[in-house]
Amino acid sequence: MSTHAAHAPPHAPRGIWKVIGAASAGTLIEWYDFYIFGSLATVIAVHFFPKDHPTAAFLSTLAVFATGFVVRPFGAIVFGRLGDLVGRKYTFLVTLVLMGGSTFLIGLLPGYDVIGVLAPVLLVALRLIQGLALGGEYGGAATYVAEHSPDARRGFYTSFIQTTATLGLFVSLGIILLCRQQMGKEVFEDWGWRIPFLLSIFLVLISYYIRVRMEESPLFAQAKSAGKLSKNPLKESFLKKANLKLVLLALFGATAGQGVVWYTGQFYALFFLQRVAKVEFVTASLIVAAALVLGTPFFVFFGSLSDRIGRKPIILAGCLLAAVFYVPIYQGMVHFAAPLNATMLVALVLLQVLFVTMVYGPIAAFLVELFPTRIRYTSMSLPYHIGNGVFGGLTPFIATSLVEKTGNNYAGLAYPISIAALTFLVGAFLVKERRQVRLGDD
Repeated sequence: MSTHAAHAPPHAPRGIWKVIGAASAGTLIEWYDFYIFGSLATVIAVHFFPKDHPTAAFLSTLAVFATGFVVRPFGAIVFGRLGDLVGRKYTFLVTLVLMGGSTFLIGLLPGYDVIGVLAPVLLVALRLIQGLALGGEYGGAATYVAEHSPDARRGFYTSFIQTTATLGLFVSLGIILLCRQQMGKEVFEDWGWRIPFLLSIFLVLISYYIRVRMEESPLFAQAKSAGKLSKNPLKESFLKKANLKLVLLALFGATAGQGVVWYTGQFYALFFLQRVAKVEFVTASLIVAAALVLGTPFFVFFGSLSDRIGRKPIILAGCLLAAVFYVPIYQGMVHFAAPLNATMLVALVLLQVLFVTMVYGPIAAFLVELFPTRIRYTSMSLPYHIGNGVFGGLTPFIATSLVEKTGNNYAGLAYPISIAALTFLVGAFLVKERRQVRLGDD
């Protein structure tokens, strides 16, 4: 038997597509639930905040949107620990139910005109539950797929999980546009915006049915049977100097830059088209949706490429390209918005999405390779969700605030550019490539 075969997880690659499909279906739905809020930020602002100051209402909505990101690291700690103690499968069943339930309740929540200040308070509470749930979801799904994958193809197989975030955004935009077109603008903005939130409960039930029939990760099961599980994953992950160093390197040398590139290239691009470039809501959404469809296959391309040349060079190249080209790209977006040149706008957003695929396609494989099985869920979840939840999730709010404060349409880009550049420097000099590590050896 070859060395590779000896270390490949059981049933890999046989059955791997069933594993990927089950993990991805739930993850896609959780991202959909999380992102319909951001996709509808301009509409939600009208219903849950006073209407006498539209800009303040929009910024308040972005702040509420951001709370879901800020709390994600706490979800990573809570559910990461649970995943390392109890198992991957049952942990992300819990996160799925929490996410679906809170999203459904947002669709039922009365607005500011009905219950006053209690409306934004309850909105924040539900958004916090969403963030906690997502904080536990991604690490479980990525770890689950990685621990089923052959060592030499880990980047390729885990890259399918990476497509779910963009596909979740795409599905949220698609359902929103469909509802808006069927109902008309006035009805949709009055009450029809609730439909995408309410529909999520059916998607969650289907995904729960798929996931509950899955088996536990083979590497976790082996570690459990051998008595190698950590008794205190939090202590081992964050209080042991060697592992804490890896967590910090993962954050500042990969996920912080990856996070800002992700949210700039997709969410901030959407807000910028609507609010700065003055592109109509439906048109802006269609432009971003078209770019997402064209760009999504590149998650798999760069994930597969990382199996051959490494995770580090692709992730850092994406950060560097974003830092260098964001300003001219956004200048081009303003230029081609009036008069409208939709083809060029799709191309410019697509270019940003390609940067996203470079930083995001290999990131799951990069993170799981840093940490041993007994603390993998906990250790990888925290830097991922700080990078994406805090650094990335705050991008639309910080960037929009900088534009409003300075009056400079491009001032908001200073934030993602600086974080992406920092990640490039830290990653280039301090992070080691680990694509050839064997997960079964720990």
